[in-house]
Amino acid sequence: MATEAKRAKVGDGAELSPLQNFLQWCDRVGLELSSKVYVSKEGTVAEYGMLANDDIEEGEVLFTIPRSALLHQGTTKVSALLEKEKSSLESSSGWVPLLLALLYEYTSSQSHWKPYLSLWTDFKTLDHPMFWSKEERDSLLRGTGVPEAVDTDLANIEQEYTNVVLPFMIKHSDLWNPNTHTLELYTKLVAFVMAYSFQEPQEEEDDDEDEEEEKASNPPMMVPMADMLNHVSNHNANLEFTPDSLKMVCVRPIPKGDEVFNTYGQMANWQLLHMYGFTEPYPSNSNDTADIPAANLYKVATQGIQSDLDRQLMEEQWEMVCEMMPEKAAFVFGKQGCLTDTELHTALKVLCMSAEEFSEFKDNEGWEEDDEDDEKISQAFSNDGLNELKPSWKWLIHETARLTLTSYGDGEEKLGENVADGDRALMEDKAALAGLSCRQRRALQVRYGQKRILHRLMELTKS
Repeated sequence: MATEAKRAKVGDGAELSPLQNFLQWCDRVGLELSSKVYVSKEGTVAEYGMLANDDIEEGEVLFTIPRSALLHQGTTKVSALLEKEKSSLESSSGWVPLLLALLYEYTSSQSHWKPYLSLWTDFKTLDHPMFWSKEERDSLLRGTGVPEAVDTDLANIEQEYTNVVLPFMIKHSDLWNPNTHTLELYTKLVAFVMAYSFQEPQEEEDDDEDEEEEKASNPPMMVPMADMLNHVSNHNANLEFTPDSLKMVCVRPIPKGDEVFNTYGQMANWQLLHMYGFTEPYPSNSNDTADIPAANLYKVATQGIQSDLDRQLMEEQWEMVCEMMPEKAAFVFGKQGCLTDTELHTALKVLCMSAEEFSEFKDNEGWEEDDEDDEKISQAFSNDGLNELKPSWKWLIHETARLTLTSYGDGEEKLGENVADGDRALMEDKAALAGLSCRQRRALQVRYGQKRILHRLMELTKS
């Protein structure tokens, strides 16, 4: 069957499928694929995937990719130019050199990576929310944080292309052509890098490396074959990096017929949709989260304040909380409790101080370092500990979760834990689910997962 990586020889005159072309290229570049696995579009969760055609034990190597087969700014045919001009290619993303390499290689008929890049015909399979209409994003994903993230991405992509990429291409018009290498293609390649690239794990260093320097020193790379694997949080394979090659290694037994899954990291469904264009079906994503914007905590904390003195106190307290948190901060809740427990603990402690306590706190320039250890804080803000918090803290969390639910725009905040809502009714109606488009279904998975976490939080903090 043409869609399967059964390394059979194709008869003379037979036209090779893109996948067969790619597999022959893999042989030529020294990529070693275990006989226990094959690539297919059939029997996988999405598009291409890898399947086991024999039982695989933990520790077995599924394939090995020589570093010379990787596609990045150091291996592309235009690598010398990109290195020479790197100072003019700096940007907030750190991706411009790789994207210029991809622009060149993707449109070059002589590209060494043509059989690999030909697997993605015009990137039609990419369905990130950045390719949805703004109306579709704003209606289907309202309240999830995705529309705002996409708007930021699109603005940054256009700015990067206009200010950095376009002047460079015009300067080197013998290699790039703005009529071919358009903003539209550049945006598709950004999504391609978001969804399919890998970054080499870096050893953590003690010194505070500048974020821009970090991006420049550890740019993403395209890893043929490794990007064929689909993701689940409960994965069974993992990519390992060695000086000479990259290896996909089985991390738990895979029975014959099962799909081989890599992991893209601990990703909530909204992150998977934003970065990769898919979601895990509810409730299988153990890493799902819901964000509570810090601004919502401020709104709840300041509502009902009567006196000017109390308002002034609260403003000072909030100013101090903001100094301790990053800009546009959010408190992140997962299925087991708060994942940003230290920040939430600090915010609640400061906001609930009396005038005397706050004055003493300022005089001491904070509290003692050993005031409360991280383990105790983590336990206090887990699902098991939330009900034991001070009543004032529980009330703030409860009301902030309720306010956050209003952002979905469907009256969700008025519904109790056991009351059916539109999204829940959809989730429980298989016929209705089947009638949804892929985009509607993925958006539903994101919304519903977040709402369940927020409802659970309200349940655990009610008086």
